[in-house]
Amino acid sequence: MSVDGLALSILGPAFIVGLLVLLTHVPLGQEVLKRGIIFIDLAIAQIAGLGVILAYHFGWEAHGWEVQLAALSAALTGALGLSWMEKRWGKHQEALIGITFILAATASLLLLANNPHGGDSLKDLLVGQILWVTWGQLLPVALVASFILLIWFNFRQKLGHVGFYCLFALAVTSSVQLVGVYLVFASLIIPALGSVDRSRPLLVGFFIGAVGYGLGLILSSLFDLPSGAVIVWSIAVTALLFKFLVADKQLTPR
Repeated sequence: MSVDGLALSILGPAFIVGLLVLLTHVPLGQEVLKRGIIFIDLAIAQIAGLGVILAYHFGWEAHGWEVQLAALSAALTGALGLSWMEKRWGKHQEALIGITFILAATASLLLLANNPHGGDSLKDLLVGQILWVTWGQLLPVALVASFILLIWFNFRQKLGHVGFYCLFALAVTSSVQLVGVYLVFASLIIPALGSVDRSRPLLVGFFIGAVGYGLGLILSSLFDLPSGAVIVWSIAVTALLFKFLVADKQLTPR
């Protein structure tokens, strides 16, 4: 155990970016749960990651605008494709989402097969690099999150299938390069599941996610473990404890 990693300059931006991710992923995750398309986030996150890998394949800079455009274009293409499949083969949607995910994942492996740093790139895509987030990266993430929340809470009834999938793609694209595929899935689904049947589901979901991110960052720094993986487990344990130990009446205003 070491306390050397407990530096505000490292954990501060990482925790705030986690909160920004939760702001959009908690409401979208609850909608995903309602629609019964649980693995859509994994599929679109993996497709966005495939766009990033394609950008790297063409030699574009890791944080250049071309990479962001490639990731968003890939995610939007995947979202539109999944929306079309839902209308055409709705009863097989979960299976088609799973197939889309595995095709995007294996395409990423093939593109990285001859890359000497392919293993590291794939690991970064899956578990993210949340501890490497800087204060300067927070403003763009906050602006994207604000835009998504503005659309969601004011126009979600008018979005329809295509609009929802496109907004979802934008949310996932803005987070997958920072926190990775695993944390995108965890941020969307675990808080949403932990807040089911609660009187204030958005507040409860955000609370579960925030505690999970904070605890995970601290534990991963103390024990020198991969932050993304520890945060996933922390969110899951927090949701489980909250589900069984906190009665709903404690959250209901008097």
